[in-house]
Amino acid sequence: MLRETLSKRGVRVLTGFGKYFRNVDKNRNGFLSQADFKEALKVFHLEIPEGDFESLWLILDDSKSDKVDYGEFTRAVFGEMNEYRKSFVRKAYMKLDFNKTGSVPMVDIRKCYCAK
Repeated sequence: MLRETLSKRGVRVLTGFGKYFRNVDKNRNGFLSQADFKEALKVFHLEIPEGDFESLWLILDDSKSDKVDYGEFTRAVFGEMNEYRKSFVRKAYMKLDFNKTGSVPMVDIRKCYCAK
């Protein structure tokens, strides 16, 4: 149900969710509480009956930690990337990791990318 709603409303809602989650995630751990998640759904006018919400929460919070990882949420809604996209991301990462260290510091990203 949520997947269909989000796919109809598109990427804007998902990117809006991302911004909203980052603002709500005060300690920057990448997790949201059940209350924060419920509030996010309301903010984005994604109405889900309580019983459906409980089922959704059980799926998203599979570790029973009373919190949801934003990355896991997006994978649950949209699934894994297809091979074409994975290969594209790998190529971009390889270009950014020109020192071949396996990590890309922000300073290296700034050399290659301008968001303006």
